[in-house]
Amino acid sequence: MLDTLEFSAEVLKAIAQPTRLRIIELLRDGEHCVCEIFPAIGHEQSNTSRHLQMMLKSGILQQRKDGLKIYYSLRHPEVLEMVRLAGLIAGRDATTRAELLAGRSRDDL
Repeated sequence: MLDTLEFSAEVLKAIAQPTRLRIIELLRDGEHCVCEIFPAIGHEQSNTSRHLQMMLKSGILQQRKDGLKIYYSLRHPEVLEMVRLAGLIAGRDATTRAELLAGRSRDDL
């Protein structure tokens, strides 16, 4: 059984990829069928299914079947807050880097 830190690392690893972040953002509004997900994120169905299975295995997503269709939704809506915070950190870091580069450019002149 995974301890809390190992499980936390698995969750973070499961969302640490742009395609999976796109899927999470799509599922923000509720469940979607695979047939809706792969065209919405612009990837092949097989590639999308691999990402969905990885997030399902890590516990981020849940699925339900309705006939031949498989629907996915966020198992823990708190993952949206994690994604928001990661975006905030990335945005601040990008701003800092841009400011540093702008300062160096002015000093080089």
